[in-house]
Amino acid sequence: MTLRIIALGLAPLFLIACQPKVQIVPSEKPIVINLNVKIDQEVRVRLDKDVEDLIANNPDLF
Repeated sequence: MTLRIIALGLAPLFLIACQPKVQIVPSEKPIVINLNVKIDQEVRVRLDKDVEDLIANNPDLF
């Protein structure tokens, strides 16, 4: 009987000991973020405004 009580008392310890261990290890290399971004919004706005002015000045163009 006492052997069962001891076994039941130690069972949770054995189950906890079998849990997998998760480690987060930082990389030795630095993180490189390559930003190749092409910004052309300003050019498009200028072109649109120039086209609007050209059409307004020459209504029979099209």
